[in-house]
Amino acid sequence: MMGIERVAIIGLGLIGSSIARAIKERLPQVAVTGHDSKAEVRDIARELDFCDAIVGDPAGAVADADLVILAVPVGRMADAAAAIAPGLKAEAIISDVGSSKAGVADALAKALPDHVVIPAHPVAGTENSGPAAGFATLFEGRWCIVTPDASASEDAVTVVTSFWQALGARVETMDAAHHDMVLAVTSHLPHLIAYTIVGTASELEEVTESEVIKYSAGGFRDFTRIAASDPVMWRDVFLSNRDAVLATLQRFNEDLTVLQQAIRRGDAAKLEDWFTRTRAIRRSIIEQGQDDAAPDFGRKH
Repeated sequence: MMGIERVAIIGLGLIGSSIARAIKERLPQVAVTGHDSKAEVRDIARELDFCDAIVGDPAGAVADADLVILAVPVGRMADAAAAIAPGLKAEAIISDVGSSKAGVADALAKALPDHVVIPAHPVAGTENSGPAAGFATLFEGRWCIVTPDASASEDAVTVVTSFWQALGARVETMDAAHHDMVLAVTSHLPHLIAYTIVGTASELEEVTESEVIKYSAGGFRDFTRIAASDPVMWRDVFLSNRDAVLATLQRFNEDLTVLQQAIRRGDAAKLEDWFTRTRAIRRSIIEQGQDDAAPDFGRKH
């Protein structure tokens, strides 16, 4: 791959550890150095042996790295960038995996004004977190959205694009602000709704004498899976992408009011039309290979 002999990964949770594992499997010629701010995470990473070296000092971890990937919560991007700055070589490319891009791009540009920064977002993950949760095939067939600044080096964009393609991802280039609006709809709002529904159910536990959990149906069960995601990461995502999330939430509230009125009025035609259109969206997701049609979402029984 173009000019990449050593990759440094800062943050060794689900995404960071999956990147390291994928490099080992798909790019065995590339050396991988890892760092995490938590000593216990570094110890686990050493035991799991998915990096060539685990370094306690962030600046030391990026020494000689051609590509540095910041896999930390978006609220910590600026601090992580400042911590690695003293160890970066001049020609190193810095990227990230954050779920919001405009704010992250600004933070990284301010923290690393003399370096090439090419933000990216692999749209992949699970509800699990930590270094033991990662796996090498996480990015296979998934999208990675690259959001370079208009003045970014084409060669650097090509390096980042080729890197993610080598890990099995499909790559799209997008404006950062547009990315944030798209992800507010496809990812951030669904998580916000999931956290809300599970929180409401928790408050109703006393009223229903624990029957909400005991008789958890498929819909509620799947919302709880989403709501099990890393709370620190999602706290930072909502604060970082607040404008797009609030705009999308306003539209959602308007649509919810329409359905509320249809139910109150007994408008069967309105409800059926709405549900028919939304079912078609689910089918299109399957057709595009972003999920499969296995019964019960492929769960084993």
